[in-house]
Amino acid sequence: MEVYCIMVQDSSLERIVPDHIRPGDVTGSETFKLHIERYEFAAGCLKGGPILDMACGVGYGTYFLATRYPDAEVIGVDLSADAIAYANSRYRLPNLRFVADDAMKYQDGARFASVVSLETIEHLPDPRFFIGRVASALISPGGIFVGSVPVTPSVDANPHHLTDFSKRSFRNLLAEHGFEELGQLEQVQPYNPFAVAMRTENRMQDMRTNLLRFYVVNPGKLLLRIRSTLVDGFRNRYLTLACRSPRQG
Repeated sequence: MEVYCIMVQDSSLERIVPDHIRPGDVTGSETFKLHIERYEFAAGCLKGGPILDMACGVGYGTYFLATRYPDAEVIGVDLSADAIAYANSRYRLPNLRFVADDAMKYQDGARFASVVSLETIEHLPDPRFFIGRVASALISPGGIFVGSVPVTPSVDANPHHLTDFSKRSFRNLLAEHGFEELGQLEQVQPYNPFAVAMRTENRMQDMRTNLLRFYVVNPGKLLLRIRSTLVDGFRNRYLTLACRSPRQG
């Protein structure tokens, strides 16, 4: 049995570490399954290398892409130095490397045939700026971008999320930068509201602590939550889009 001595935080609201998912952690296991489904979808849409996986976490998805495209250089980038150290110790292939850097600032100097960024954009202070950087980093024409976001409200419960997206607003964001949609993956994740309220699973411990105060300050977010619950029930929805890069000039 291999032992990975690099320390990284256990699976949490914002990071899944497959080796750390505990027995009985239903939400963590289901979240990991959804992440793998997104990477499988992405792998089926890409054009080969070089491939950039932006905000790669601990690297399991980047590793998956590298195994699917063994002749392509695959780079995983994440802001967390601990996550990157773990990825470098856990996932090793000749065509794979990991870099600790900020998604809003990373520059490789090369152009990429494909960029993947899953469950990232809702975290960023300026999603439009980020998508513009993605467009600039892609080979054009014909480069492929695969990105995903939650399309039910998440900012209220998750203090790490800065933007709530709908299907329409996510598509509009990409269309503003000239991306042409090629395919989609829609996912649904039911949740138990009582388990969420009681924080019965480890990864729920870093949810927003004073939700009532948040709603008082942000009443529009309460209306979004009520509408979402009436329409979708106790289910989170996610949208992954595969797009072709815009023509430059």
